[in-house]
Amino acid sequence: MTTSSSERGVSLGMPQLPAPGYPDDVRARLEADAREVVARYPDSRSALLPLLHLVQAEEGHVTRTGMQFCADVLGLTTAEVTAVATFYTMYRRKPSGDYQVGVCTNTLCAVMGGDAIFEELQEHLGVGNGETTGDGKVTLEHIECNAACDYAPVVMVNWEFFDNQTPDSAKRLVDDLRAGRDVAPTRGARLCTFKETARILAGFPDERPGAVEEGGSAGPASLVGLRLAKGETAPARVVHPRDGGPHDEQQDRTAHQPSPAEHLSSHDAPQDSSASDPAHPAGPVAEEGE
Repeated sequence: MTTSSSERGVSLGMPQLPAPGYPDDVRARLEADAREVVARYPDSRSALLPLLHLVQAEEGHVTRTGMQFCADVLGLTTAEVTAVATFYTMYRRKPSGDYQVGVCTNTLCAVMGGDAIFEELQEHLGVGNGETTGDGKVTLEHIECNAACDYAPVVMVNWEFFDNQTPDSAKRLVDDLRAGRDVAPTRGARLCTFKETARILAGFPDERPGAVEEGGSAGPASLVGLRLAKGETAPARVVHPRDGGPHDEQQDRTAHQPSPAEHLSSHDAPQDSSASDPAHPAGPVAEEGE
């Protein structure tokens, strides 16, 4: 049994027509912004990434018209621009919502509950991966590491962090977004729309009053290692040491205060296996050749 070219998703018809241009007023405005972006770089083609964010801020995703504009401004071929636009996942290739809700399903977030969050959000919103709700508010997707493993599981909305999420908190989050309620991320400035975010990523200032001052920084969980390296007193140990059994009742009422040299968790302490398990000492059990 054979299938037709149309069933295989192969088009044998006329080649795709050139992308339509922007209206004159839109192109003039974008060209002024593009000149400002290109002027930041000694080599104009280095401006391609921010220019793709610029055209994404115009239409909410990177269209053929936007890629043709970037090619014209930078003297590149549309093939060169397309190769970049399709490589980076931050550039959307189809219309999407005002709020891009990304659930990390990489290893740590997944085992901490990211997979459950993603599954429940799909059911709650009635959309699949990469799909947008009917009201155009929320696009849901699973994404790779958000570089916030110490706050797993993590959800991002328009690249702002929502840490230590649960299925219930994530559902409240998307409900608030769809209802137009004010939503504040765990760290960083209050949310703006995806188009506004794209313009900021293009290198233009965030003009919302007070938004810059709201910018976040590393949270306490991210700074533990730095504080230990500086010799600051570590928090109380939360697990039993390797070389001891359960503490007696009196000791349990008084948290152990480790020295700066001690680790937060004894399970992370660098010890030879012989120190942690005398029945299986470190090193070979016999000389080579025996």
